[in-house]
Amino acid sequence: MTTTDQPTRTTGAPEAEPTGRRRRLDRSTLTAGATAAAGGLLLAAAFPPLGWWPLAAVGPALLLVVLRRRRARAAFALGTVFGLAFFGPHLVWLTNLGPLPWAALTVIQALLLGGLSCAVPVLTRLPAWPLWAAAWWVAVEALRSRVPLGGFPWGRLAFSQADAPTLGWAAIGGAPAVSAVVALAAACLAAVLTTLPAAAPTATRRGRAVAATGLLAALATCAAGAAFLPAAARSGDEQATVAVVQGNVPRGRTLEEQARVRQVAENHVAATRELAADIQAGRAPQPDLVLWPENATDRDPREDPTLRGPISQAAAEVGAPIVVGAILDGPGDRIRNASLLWDPETGPGPYYTKQHLVPFGEYIPARGLLGGFGDLQLIPRDFAPGDGPVRLDVGPVRLASSICYEVAYDGQVREAVRTGANLIAVPTNNATYMRDDNLAQPEQQLAMSRLRAVEHDRSVLVASTTGISAVIAPDGSVTAATGPWAREVLTATVPLRTDTTLATRLGAVPETGVALAAAAATALGVVRARRERRPPADRTAPEPGSAND
Repeated sequence: MTTTDQPTRTTGAPEAEPTGRRRRLDRSTLTAGATAAAGGLLLAAAFPPLGWWPLAAVGPALLLVVLRRRRARAAFALGTVFGLAFFGPHLVWLTNLGPLPWAALTVIQALLLGGLSCAVPVLTRLPAWPLWAAAWWVAVEALRSRVPLGGFPWGRLAFSQADAPTLGWAAIGGAPAVSAVVALAAACLAAVLTTLPAAAPTATRRGRAVAATGLLAALATCAAGAAFLPAAARSGDEQATVAVVQGNVPRGRTLEEQARVRQVAENHVAATRELAADIQAGRAPQPDLVLWPENATDRDPREDPTLRGPISQAAAEVGAPIVVGAILDGPGDRIRNASLLWDPETGPGPYYTKQHLVPFGEYIPARGLLGGFGDLQLIPRDFAPGDGPVRLDVGPVRLASSICYEVAYDGQVREAVRTGANLIAVPTNNATYMRDDNLAQPEQQLAMSRLRAVEHDRSVLVASTTGISAVIAPDGSVTAATGPWAREVLTATVPLRTDTTLATRLGAVPETGVALAAAAATALGVVRARRERRPPADRTAPEPGSAND
């Protein structure tokens, strides 16, 4: 046997190099994970109840920084960590139903974001990658708003911008446009961070200047949104006087306790009759319309004489139609969540039925398998969804209703306004999600309603059983609001506008275009990445039949 066949004895020095490399990799992985988690927490802070809206660009920027040049497995893990850190605090109000619904929704949304994050590393290989990263974020929100089970739009960047100048972009391209400009600022900030000397010692001065210029341009684009805000009031606006009734409900901490509430209708009848007394005494103006919240009655008032009589009496005393948030009998053994127009003379009339139902709240997917599990037993019947928008006409008012959860869905609000509506109502019942003074859920929903006002240049009335009820001007400002856990009635004169914004006319076109651009850029990035991974010999091999064969 020659010496080359002898076993090779290694020294201690070569072994230290892999160990040191593993330690560096471990530190790098931990740092990346911590950065992703910090980004998620910062994004959560951009939304109510904190409402630190500039952080809506900072949080995603940190995620984009750690996703650059990562492999798909690492990108999935980091995106999931970011999602857990964001959705956990953002949806903490769900713990009022118990830890399981909160944990399940948080994990599902985080895993979805993690899977979609696998596209980012290839996008960041493209020229002008911040543009494609911003488009990717809009595409992620579009997908989350549709799947699974009809989607969950909560947590879109646009819904953190109710107090920001970027809100004006809603009038141009709806919520997707607001998210797009915020995401662009986030991506440009990430580009700057990745060209800093500490992060990229080899970056050129020109590269850093280009990144900085891009960030300044993105911030200027965000600020330009203020120019598109509709006017709160205009000369020549037709007007109507409205009353928003918050009857209040008993405090409850579980779904079961809320299901036992039977005095909600009595509270709203009493509050409306008090309004009638104030009108007769000259302390309140005569309204054209009275709005009650979602679930103001828990039975069909058309069929239940204990409800029909008091509601008719309240409508007659106040001298105006009431839009009653009612549970109506539906087909088969199902029920409807509806906004029912109640005339003071003729009684119940047309109604709008909620289209976007809450999974595991208003219907049980796979009921035969899951219906007997835990608190799901408290939902013995599924709700039947509505077929489309129904405009409720009351004198000069043409009312579009978006019931509670629906205000988060672009298409539902848009199609309701397209019926010719000149006023938007958001009747809601937030009592199940409120605990003590934690108003995160109603404040987040109020921010969505403010965006819808700007998006469609309409006044918006938010009627809640127990807070927050509000009157919102077309520029998104809140002109009147109630406190929580109190019986209050808001009366206001609001403009009735019929002009349509560019966002109303374009509909889903901007979002679809941006999502398709993100998909095309991802495909191009995958092709480029595969080419870069090919060995040089494969890339330079001569074609068959050439002179070099």
